[in-house]
Amino acid sequence: MAMAALDRRTSTKAYSTEAQRWEAVVRRDKRAAGHFYYSVRTTGVYCRPGCGARRPRRDNVAFYDNRAAAEAAGFRPCKRCRPDAPALATRNAQIIVAACRAIEAAGETPTLAALARNAGMSQFHFHRLFKSVAGVTPRAYAAACRAKRLHATLPRAGSVTEAFYDAGFNSSGRFYAVADALLGMRPLAFRAGGAGVAIRFAIGQCSLGAILVAATTKGICAIMLGDDADRLMRDLQDRFPKAQLVGGDKDFERLVAQVVGLVERPGAIAELPFDLRGTAFQQRVWQALRAIPPGTTATYSDVAKRIGRPHAVRAVANACAANPVAIAIPCHRVVRRDGGLGGYRWGIDRKRALLAREGDSRTAPR
Repeated sequence: MAMAALDRRTSTKAYSTEAQRWEAVVRRDKRAAGHFYYSVRTTGVYCRPGCGARRPRRDNVAFYDNRAAAEAAGFRPCKRCRPDAPALATRNAQIIVAACRAIEAAGETPTLAALARNAGMSQFHFHRLFKSVAGVTPRAYAAACRAKRLHATLPRAGSVTEAFYDAGFNSSGRFYAVADALLGMRPLAFRAGGAGVAIRFAIGQCSLGAILVAATTKGICAIMLGDDADRLMRDLQDRFPKAQLVGGDKDFERLVAQVVGLVERPGAIAELPFDLRGTAFQQRVWQALRAIPPGTTATYSDVAKRIGRPHAVRAVANACAANPVAIAIPCHRVVRRDGGLGGYRWGIDRKRALLAREGDSRTAPR
Protein backbone atom coordinates (compact mmCIF):
# COMPACT_ATOMS: atom_id res chain seq x y z
CA MET A 1 0.00 0.00 0.00
CA ALA A 2 2.85 2.39 0.86
CA MET A 3 4.55 1.65 -2.46
CA ALA A 4 1.31 2.36 -4.36
CA ALA A 5 0.93 5.67 -2.53
CA LEU A 6 4.52 6.57 -3.41
CA ASP A 7 3.83 5.77 -7.06
CA ARG A 8 0.77 8.06 -7.01
CA ARG A 9 2.79 10.91 -5.45
CA THR A 10 5.52 10.49 -8.03
CA SER A 11 3.03 10.46 -10.91
CA THR A 12 1.27 13.57 -9.63
CA LYS A 13 4.57 15.40 -9.34
CA ALA A 14 5.42 14.41 -12.92
CA TYR A 15 2.42 16.47 -14.15
CA SER A 16 2.63 19.40 -11.76
CA THR A 17 3.83 22.10 -14.18
CA GLU A 18 2.11 23.38 -17.31
CA ALA A 19 5.14 22.39 -19.39
CA GLN A 20 4.90 18.81 -18.14
CA ARG A 21 1.17 18.75 -18.76
CA TRP A 22 1.50 20.09 -22.29
CA GLU A 23 4.16 17.45 -23.03
CA ALA A 24 1.72 14.78 -21.79
CA VAL A 25 -0.97 16.16 -24.14
CA VAL A 26 1.46 16.13 -27.08
CA ARG A 27 2.40 12.50 -26.30
CA ARG A 28 -1.24 11.56 -25.62
CA ASP A 29 0.05 10.08 -22.38
CA LYS A 30 -2.71 7.82 -21.01
CA ARG A 31 -0.79 7.45 -17.74
CA ALA A 32 -1.67 11.07 -16.98
CA ALA A 33 -5.39 10.28 -16.92
CA GLY A 34 -6.96 11.53 -13.70
CA HIS A 35 -4.03 13.79 -12.81
CA PHE A 36 -5.32 16.75 -14.81
CA TYR A 37 -7.64 17.82 -17.64
CA TYR A 38 -7.18 20.35 -20.43
CA SER A 39 -9.64 22.59 -22.24
CA VAL A 40 -9.56 23.88 -25.81
CA ARG A 41 -10.85 27.43 -26.17
CA THR A 42 -11.80 27.13 -29.87
CA THR A 43 -13.97 24.03 -29.45
CA GLY A 44 -15.35 24.70 -25.97
CA VAL A 45 -14.57 21.19 -24.68
CA TYR A 46 -12.28 19.71 -22.05
CA CYS A 47 -10.42 16.44 -22.49
CA ARG A 48 -8.29 13.79 -20.87
CA PRO A 49 -4.52 14.05 -21.54
CA GLY A 50 -4.62 10.95 -23.78
CA CYS A 51 -7.45 12.19 -26.01
CA GLY A 52 -7.06 11.06 -29.62
CA ALA A 53 -8.57 14.23 -31.11
CA ARG A 54 -6.49 16.51 -33.28
CA ARG A 55 -3.83 18.28 -31.24
CA PRO A 56 -4.88 21.86 -30.39
CA ARG A 57 -2.63 24.91 -30.53
CA ARG A 58 -0.84 25.55 -27.28
CA ASP A 59 -2.21 29.08 -26.87
CA ASN A 60 -5.79 27.70 -26.99
CA VAL A 61 -5.18 25.25 -24.13
CA ALA A 62 -5.72 25.67 -20.38
CA PHE A 63 -5.17 23.06 -17.65
CA TYR A 64 -7.33 22.07 -14.70
CA ASP A 65 -6.74 19.79 -11.73
CA ASN A 66 -10.21 18.30 -11.91
CA ARG A 67 -13.35 18.12 -14.05
CA ALA A 68 -15.32 20.44 -11.79
CA ALA A 69 -12.87 23.26 -12.42
CA ALA A 70 -13.05 22.76 -16.20
CA GLU A 71 -16.85 22.73 -16.17
CA ALA A 72 -16.96 25.77 -13.89
CA ALA A 73 -14.91 27.59 -16.54
CA GLY A 74 -17.67 26.87 -19.04
CA PHE A 75 -16.29 23.87 -20.93
CA ARG A 76 -18.26 20.71 -21.78
CA PRO A 77 -16.94 17.13 -21.87
CA CYS A 78 -15.27 15.95 -25.08
CA LYS A 79 -17.42 13.34 -26.84
CA ARG A 80 -14.34 11.47 -28.05
CA CYS A 81 -12.41 10.80 -24.83
CA ARG A 82 -15.44 11.20 -22.51
CA PRO A 83 -13.65 12.71 -19.52
CA ASP A 84 -16.90 12.63 -17.53
CA ALA A 85 -17.03 8.80 -17.81
CA PRO A 86 -14.72 6.21 -16.25
CA ALA A 87 -11.34 5.77 -17.97
CA LEU A 88 -11.17 3.27 -20.82
CA ALA A 89 -9.25 0.73 -18.75
CA THR A 90 -11.88 0.97 -16.03
CA ARG A 91 -14.73 0.65 -18.54
CA ASN A 92 -13.06 -2.38 -20.14
CA ALA A 93 -12.60 -3.99 -16.74
CA GLN A 94 -16.26 -3.37 -15.90
CA ILE A 95 -17.32 -4.95 -19.21
CA ILE A 96 -15.27 -8.09 -18.58
CA VAL A 97 -16.41 -8.35 -14.95
CA ALA A 98 -20.00 -8.21 -16.19
CA ALA A 99 -19.22 -10.94 -18.76
CA CYS A 100 -17.63 -13.11 -16.05
CA ARG A 101 -20.69 -12.70 -13.85
CA ALA A 102 -22.91 -13.66 -16.80
CA ILE A 103 -20.84 -16.81 -17.38
CA GLU A 104 -20.94 -17.69 -13.68
CA ALA A 105 -24.71 -17.19 -13.41
CA ALA A 106 -25.75 -18.87 -16.67
CA GLY A 107 -27.27 -22.33 -16.52
CA GLU A 108 -25.73 -23.04 -19.91
CA THR A 109 -22.49 -21.34 -20.96
CA PRO A 110 -23.23 -18.28 -23.15
CA THR A 111 -21.74 -18.36 -26.63
CA LEU A 112 -18.92 -16.02 -27.59
CA ALA A 113 -21.31 -14.30 -29.97
CA ALA A 114 -23.82 -13.64 -27.19
CA LEU A 115 -21.16 -12.34 -24.78
CA ALA A 116 -19.70 -10.04 -27.45
CA ARG A 117 -23.15 -8.77 -28.41
CA ASN A 118 -23.98 -7.93 -24.81
CA ALA A 119 -20.67 -6.07 -24.54
CA GLY A 120 -21.38 -4.15 -27.75
CA MET A 121 -18.22 -5.46 -29.42
CA SER A 122 -17.16 -7.71 -32.25
CA GLN A 123 -16.34 -11.28 -31.27
CA PHE A 124 -12.67 -10.77 -32.12
CA HIS A 125 -12.35 -7.58 -30.06
CA PHE A 126 -14.27 -9.04 -27.11
CA HIS A 127 -12.21 -12.26 -27.10
CA ARG A 128 -8.95 -10.31 -27.17
CA LEU A 129 -10.11 -7.91 -24.43
CA PHE A 130 -11.40 -10.74 -22.23
CA LYS A 131 -8.08 -12.57 -22.39
CA SER A 132 -6.18 -9.34 -21.75
CA VAL A 133 -8.21 -8.48 -18.63
CA ALA A 134 -9.05 -11.94 -17.22
CA GLY A 135 -5.83 -13.70 -18.23
CA VAL A 136 -7.73 -16.62 -19.81
CA THR A 137 -10.08 -17.01 -22.76
CA PRO A 138 -13.87 -16.93 -22.26
CA ARG A 139 -13.96 -20.66 -23.01
CA ALA A 140 -11.32 -21.43 -20.35
CA TYR A 141 -13.10 -19.22 -17.81
CA ALA A 142 -16.40 -20.97 -18.51
CA ALA A 143 -14.73 -24.38 -18.16
CA ALA A 144 -13.24 -23.37 -14.79
CA CYS A 145 -16.68 -22.17 -13.63
CA ARG A 146 -18.29 -25.44 -14.69
CA ALA A 147 -15.59 -27.40 -12.87
CA LYS A 148 -16.11 -25.35 -9.72
CA ARG A 149 -19.89 -25.81 -9.86
CA LEU A 150 -19.46 -29.51 -10.55
CA HIS A 151 -17.23 -30.00 -7.51
CA ALA A 152 -19.78 -28.14 -5.37
CA THR A 153 -22.96 -29.78 -6.68
CA LEU A 154 -21.94 -33.37 -7.37
CA PRO A 155 -21.68 -34.54 -3.73
CA ARG A 156 -25.16 -33.24 -2.82
CA ALA A 157 -27.09 -33.60 -6.09
CA GLY A 158 -29.86 -36.14 -6.42
CA SER A 159 -28.03 -37.80 -9.31
CA VAL A 160 -24.97 -37.35 -11.53
CA THR A 161 -27.27 -36.24 -14.36
CA GLU A 162 -28.79 -33.52 -12.20
CA ALA A 163 -25.33 -32.38 -11.15
CA PHE A 164 -23.86 -32.00 -14.61
CA TYR A 165 -26.89 -30.08 -15.89
CA ASP A 166 -26.71 -27.79 -12.85
CA ALA A 167 -23.01 -27.26 -13.53
CA GLY A 168 -23.73 -26.00 -17.05
CA PHE A 169 -23.13 -29.05 -19.24
CA ASN A 170 -25.88 -29.28 -21.84
CA SER A 171 -25.40 -32.95 -22.71
CA SER A 172 -24.16 -36.12 -21.06
CA GLY A 173 -21.71 -36.66 -23.93
CA ARG A 174 -19.90 -33.39 -23.26
CA PHE A 175 -19.86 -34.04 -19.54
CA TYR A 176 -18.46 -37.56 -19.64
CA ALA A 177 -15.85 -36.54 -22.23
CA VAL A 178 -14.18 -34.29 -19.65
CA ALA A 179 -15.40 -35.66 -16.32
CA ASP A 180 -12.30 -37.69 -15.46
CA ALA A 181 -10.01 -34.76 -16.23
CA LEU A 182 -12.08 -32.41 -14.07
CA LEU A 183 -12.55 -34.77 -11.15
CA GLY A 184 -9.55 -37.10 -11.31
CA MET A 185 -11.92 -40.07 -10.99
CA ARG A 186 -15.29 -41.31 -12.17
CA PRO A 187 -18.19 -38.95 -11.29
CA LEU A 188 -19.94 -41.49 -9.06
CA ALA A 189 -16.74 -42.05 -7.11
CA PHE A 190 -16.18 -38.32 -6.65
CA ARG A 191 -19.78 -37.90 -5.54
CA ALA A 192 -19.11 -40.50 -2.86
CA GLY A 193 -16.03 -38.64 -1.60
CA GLY A 194 -13.61 -40.85 -3.48
CA ALA A 195 -15.31 -44.09 -2.47
CA GLY A 196 -14.05 -46.99 -4.54
CA VAL A 197 -11.05 -45.07 -5.89
CA ALA A 198 -7.67 -46.56 -5.06
CA ILE A 199 -4.96 -44.06 -4.22
CA ARG A 200 -1.56 -45.57 -3.67
CA PHE A 201 0.71 -43.84 -1.22
CA ALA A 202 3.95 -44.20 0.65
CA ILE A 203 5.48 -42.26 3.53
CA GLY A 204 9.20 -42.19 4.03
CA GLN A 205 12.04 -40.04 5.22
CA CYS A 206 14.32 -37.70 3.33
CA SER A 207 16.84 -35.08 4.33
CA LEU A 208 14.00 -32.56 4.77
CA GLY A 209 11.95 -34.77 7.08
CA ALA A 210 8.90 -36.92 6.37
CA ILE A 211 7.65 -37.16 2.79
CA LEU A 212 4.36 -38.53 1.48
CA VAL A 213 3.81 -39.41 -2.17
CA ALA A 214 0.35 -40.38 -3.42
CA ALA A 215 -0.91 -41.27 -6.88
CA THR A 216 -4.07 -42.24 -8.70
CA THR A 217 -3.99 -44.43 -11.79
CA LYS A 218 -3.35 -41.26 -13.80
CA GLY A 219 -0.29 -40.05 -11.91
CA ILE A 220 1.04 -38.35 -8.80
CA CYS A 221 -1.65 -36.32 -7.04
CA ALA A 222 0.24 -35.29 -3.90
CA ILE A 223 3.78 -34.75 -2.67
CA MET A 224 3.84 -33.50 0.91
CA LEU A 225 6.67 -32.61 3.26
CA GLY A 226 6.50 -32.31 7.03
CA ASP A 227 7.83 -33.26 10.44
CA ASP A 228 5.05 -35.67 11.37
CA ALA A 229 4.24 -38.69 9.18
CA ASP A 230 0.87 -39.15 10.89
CA ARG A 231 -0.09 -35.55 10.11
CA LEU A 232 0.75 -36.07 6.45
CA MET A 233 -1.44 -39.17 6.41
CA ARG A 234 -4.33 -37.25 7.95
CA ASP A 235 -3.97 -34.53 5.33
CA LEU A 236 -4.27 -37.11 2.57
CA GLN A 237 -7.33 -38.66 4.23
CA ASP A 238 -8.95 -35.22 4.52
CA ARG A 239 -8.58 -34.70 0.77
CA PHE A 240 -10.22 -38.04 -0.11
CA PRO A 241 -12.18 -39.12 2.97
CA LYS A 242 -13.77 -42.16 1.31
CA ALA A 243 -11.05 -43.21 -1.09
CA GLN A 244 -9.32 -46.52 -0.72
CA LEU A 245 -5.79 -45.66 0.40
CA VAL A 246 -3.43 -48.46 -0.54
CA GLY A 247 0.18 -48.84 0.51
CA GLY A 248 2.55 -48.72 -2.44
CA ASP A 249 4.15 -51.83 -3.91
CA LYS A 250 7.69 -52.18 -5.27
CA ASP A 251 6.80 -50.42 -8.52
CA PHE A 252 5.37 -47.53 -6.55
CA GLU A 253 8.45 -47.41 -4.33
CA ARG A 254 10.55 -46.79 -7.43
CA LEU A 255 8.34 -43.79 -8.19
CA VAL A 256 8.81 -42.56 -4.64
CA ALA A 257 12.57 -42.94 -5.04
CA GLN A 258 12.43 -40.62 -8.04
CA VAL A 259 10.55 -38.04 -5.98
CA VAL A 260 13.06 -38.30 -3.13
CA GLY A 261 15.76 -37.75 -5.73
CA LEU A 262 14.14 -34.41 -6.54
CA VAL A 263 14.37 -33.47 -2.86
CA GLU A 264 18.09 -34.20 -2.74
CA ARG A 265 18.71 -32.67 -6.18
CA PRO A 266 15.85 -30.19 -6.70
CA GLY A 267 17.35 -28.94 -9.95
CA ALA A 268 17.21 -32.37 -11.57
CA ILE A 269 14.72 -33.05 -14.34
CA ALA A 270 12.38 -36.00 -13.80
CA GLU A 271 9.68 -37.14 -16.21
CA LEU A 272 6.96 -38.03 -13.75
CA PRO A 273 3.24 -38.64 -14.45
CA PHE A 274 0.92 -36.22 -12.65
CA ASP A 275 -2.78 -36.02 -11.90
CA LEU A 276 -3.22 -32.39 -10.87
CA ARG A 277 -6.53 -30.62 -10.59
CA GLY A 278 -7.00 -26.91 -10.12
CA THR A 279 -8.74 -23.88 -11.53
CA ALA A 280 -7.71 -22.49 -14.90
CA PHE A 281 -5.83 -19.73 -13.09
CA GLN A 282 -4.00 -22.16 -10.78
CA GLN A 283 -3.00 -24.32 -13.73
CA ARG A 284 -1.50 -21.29 -15.48
CA VAL A 285 0.45 -20.32 -12.37
CA TRP A 286 1.75 -23.86 -11.88
CA GLN A 287 2.84 -24.00 -15.50
CA ALA A 288 4.72 -20.71 -15.05
CA LEU A 289 6.42 -22.05 -11.91
CA ARG A 290 7.75 -25.05 -13.80
CA ALA A 291 9.34 -22.66 -16.29
CA ILE A 292 11.52 -21.01 -13.60
CA PRO A 293 15.03 -22.44 -14.17
CA PRO A 294 16.78 -24.23 -11.29
CA GLY A 295 19.20 -21.97 -9.44
CA THR A 296 17.08 -18.86 -10.04
CA THR A 297 14.13 -17.23 -8.36
CA ALA A 298 11.19 -15.11 -9.46
CA THR A 299 9.00 -12.77 -7.47
CA TYR A 300 5.25 -13.17 -7.16
CA SER A 301 4.98 -10.05 -9.33
CA ASP A 302 7.20 -11.67 -11.99
CA VAL A 303 4.94 -14.72 -12.14
CA ALA A 304 1.83 -12.54 -12.33
CA LYS A 305 3.31 -10.68 -15.31
CA ARG A 306 4.35 -13.90 -17.04
CA ILE A 307 0.78 -15.20 -17.03
CA GLY A 308 -0.57 -11.86 -18.24
CA ARG A 309 -2.14 -10.84 -14.92
CA PRO A 310 0.27 -8.19 -13.51
CA HIS A 311 -2.17 -7.09 -10.78
CA ALA A 312 -3.01 -10.61 -9.56
CA VAL A 313 -0.03 -10.88 -7.20
CA ARG A 314 -2.07 -12.07 -4.23
CA ALA A 315 -3.91 -14.62 -6.36
CA VAL A 316 -0.55 -15.93 -7.58
CA ALA A 317 0.58 -16.32 -3.97
CA ASN A 318 -2.61 -18.25 -3.19
CA ALA A 319 -2.04 -20.54 -6.19
CA CYS A 320 1.49 -21.21 -4.94
CA ALA A 321 0.09 -22.09 -1.53
CA ALA A 322 -2.40 -24.49 -3.17
CA ASN A 323 0.35 -26.38 -5.02
CA PRO A 324 -0.31 -30.09 -4.26
CA VAL A 325 3.09 -31.42 -5.32
CA ALA A 326 6.08 -30.02 -3.47
CA ILE A 327 9.30 -29.60 -5.47
CA ALA A 328 7.88 -31.05 -8.70
CA ILE A 329 6.09 -27.72 -9.14
CA PRO A 330 8.84 -25.49 -7.75
CA CYS A 331 6.88 -22.90 -5.80
CA HIS A 332 9.99 -22.71 -3.56
CA ARG A 333 11.61 -20.60 -6.32
CA VAL A 334 9.13 -17.76 -5.79
CA VAL A 335 10.24 -15.03 -3.38
CA ARG A 336 9.10 -11.60 -2.26
CA ARG A 337 10.05 -8.47 -4.16
CA ASP A 338 12.40 -7.37 -1.37
CA GLY A 339 14.35 -10.64 -1.62
CA GLY A 340 12.76 -12.24 1.43
CA LEU A 341 11.71 -15.85 1.11
CA GLY A 342 8.03 -15.19 1.75
CA GLY A 343 5.84 -18.13 2.71
CA TYR A 344 6.08 -21.83 1.95
CA ARG A 345 3.41 -24.42 2.57
CA TRP A 346 5.93 -26.94 3.86
CA GLY A 347 8.01 -24.63 6.05
CA ILE A 348 10.36 -21.74 5.39
CA ASP A 349 13.46 -23.72 6.45
CA ARG A 350 12.74 -26.30 3.76
CA LYS A 351 12.37 -23.54 1.20
CA ARG A 352 15.74 -22.10 2.21
CA ALA A 353 17.35 -25.54 2.03
CA LEU A 354 15.93 -26.27 -1.44
CA LEU A 355 17.16 -22.95 -2.82
CA ALA A 356 20.58 -23.50 -1.27
CA ARG A 357 20.80 -26.91 -2.93
CA GLU A 358 19.98 -25.34 -6.27
CA GLY A 359 22.78 -22.86 -5.75
CA ASP A 360 20.65 -19.72 -5.77
CA SER A 361 22.84 -16.89 -4.52
CA ARG A 362 19.79 -14.75 -3.84
CA THR A 363 18.33 -16.73 -0.96
CA ALA A 364 17.41 -14.57 1.99
CA PRO A 365 19.72 -14.53 5.02
CA ARG A 366 18.68 -16.26 8.20
